[in-house]
Amino acid sequence: MPEALIPVQLLWVNLVTDGFPATALGFNPPDLDIMSRPPRSPKEPLISSWLFCRYLIIGCYVGAATVGAAAWWFMAAHDGPKLSFYQLSHYLQCTEAHLEFAGVQCSVFESPYPMTMALSVLVTIEMCNALNSLSENQSLLKMPPWSNPWLVGAIFLSMSLHFLILYVDPLPVIFQIRPLSWTQWVVVLKLSLPVILMDEALKFLARNYIEPGSQVLMG
Repeated sequence: MPEALIPVQLLWVNLVTDGFPATALGFNPPDLDIMSRPPRSPKEPLISSWLFCRYLIIGCYVGAATVGAAAWWFMAAHDGPKLSFYQLSHYLQCTEAHLEFAGVQCSVFESPYPMTMALSVLVTIEMCNALNSLSENQSLLKMPPWSNPWLVGAIFLSMSLHFLILYVDPLPVIFQIRPLSWTQWVVVLKLSLPVILMDEALKFLARNYIEPGSQVLMG
């Protein structure tokens, strides 16, 4: 795949797909525990060490899931080449004369499907992270998505735009991606949705152990 197309795809994700949810987050309702928190010190950094750690953990998962989606197509997809880990990790050495690549068509490494899988996972995870951002510490069970209907609408619009470039000609050709099957979308969801559970666990730690003062007082 031409390298110029990768920046185009990333720009699409960052400016178009992510832009609407990021704007909608400005309409988030106040946190449920806002009145129980002590005033923020003016000397306190905007991003605490714990929040930075959370971002780092989530970011590492996003990177791993995105790469994993592409690797899944190469190694496990029923319509993929079923490569070994060695073949995938040494793809630059692929030649017809290389014994480790016997029976492998080296052109498979230029297939648009792994990039489509990676891009779809990245977009879907960003939508999940938008839901995670409804509150810094409160669970989605207490502050559900419909707490901010603007965000729900923005996520729907962003996913609609992603489906547009996947399934409406000639956009898949322009973006050098391909429509995904239902089986492939199931894999995308399996790789994307755990980010919600991860952030819920990190929020639980924040409420109960890291920042216990932010827990809502129950009468």
